Amino acid sequence: MIGILPKALVVNGISYPIYSDYRIALLIFDMCDDDEISDKYKTYGCIQLLFKDYTQIPQADLQEAAEKAKWFLDGGDMPKSQEHPKPVISWSQDESIMFPALNKVAGKEIREVDYMHWWTFLGLFNEIGDGLFSQVVNIRSKQAKGKKLEKHELEFYREHKDLIEIKCKLTPEEQAELDYVNSLFY
Repeated sequence: MIGILPKALVVNGISYPIYSDYRIALLIFDMCDDDEISDKYKTYGCIQLLFKDYTQIPQADLQEAAEKAKWFLDGGDMPKSQEHPKPVISWSQDESIMFPALNKVAGKEIREVDYMHWWTFLGLFNEIGDGLFSQVVNIRSKQAKGKKLEKHELEFYREHKDLIEIKCKLTPEEQAELDYVNSLFY
């Protein structure tokens, strides 16, 4: 139905209430960014965090519950943007530049709101216009696609490298390769 924000997900014909506040979604994404957690535990952790009564979901229905959770976290039937070969947003790392951009769109400090549905948060997120956050994401996106940065973008990148580069744990071999590739371009 148009305009309805889901607060439950139907798994194998049974409606299970969920925690639909944006903070839960961000916790799930933060957990999923942890390379030390296996994909199996990330999936189960997602179900535990999202579904209020996750223990009531039969073992045989956990795969469907995971699929419904992914659907919910992806914004439902919202059109998806093209996938990038590597992430361009780190929900936890970008918090300090993301929330001011969201606040500008919302016209208020959204972290002080007691409850905001995840899809409402996504709507605000998708309306972020020009600013620091969008500039950082734009540069990351260009880098992920292997596109050359404009002169002003390259200058901004050099000045704000720690802000732009998403911190991730690399093996020593991967780090050496990344350092070599970066030395060729910058």
